[in-house]
Amino acid sequence: MAGEAFEVGIVVERRRLKSPWAEFAWVPVAALPGPAAAAPWSVLDDGPDRTTFYAGAVEVALHRTETGNYRDNLATGAPALWVSLRESTDDPGVALAIVTPDPAEGEGLTETGAAIVEAVPMPPAVRERVAAFVAAHHVERPFVKRKRDRANPEALALRPKAEKLPNEDGQ
Repeated sequence: MAGEAFEVGIVVERRRLKSPWAEFAWVPVAALPGPAAAAPWSVLDDGPDRTTFYAGAVEVALHRTETGNYRDNLATGAPALWVSLRESTDDPGVALAIVTPDPAEGEGLTETGAAIVEAVPMPPAVRERVAAFVAAHHVERPFVKRKRDRANPEALALRPKAEKLPNEDGQ
């Protein structure tokens, strides 16, 4: 269950590559503290090797169970938002997927290898909002190490022998 949600605007660069496998690289470069007045995928700056776009607004959901991760992110001194882009058939070829202040979730987004995931600096207004959420909802949970069941070394010897299955020849 999300405890709070708000929108941020995302700025993305399309960089020309000198590669036989890809023409462009898409890189999230900045987050805005809220949605901008511009339409999604508006060109902000256009140069010979890179074009900067306002990609649009995306919702950031804060979860009460993840406040420890948010707190750790804020404590780094340079808190970040993890922005995920995915391929799209619509123009310009990518779409905003997820934005999160949770470093563990940001790392998890990279596991499939199909998405573009980059950390961008967290705007001060978003930092204050996340810090207020952590202050209101964080509950320190002590670490509890699970105890494993002790293995019974005699258990394997006491099991009945499995029937031998016939092979393809019927033997």
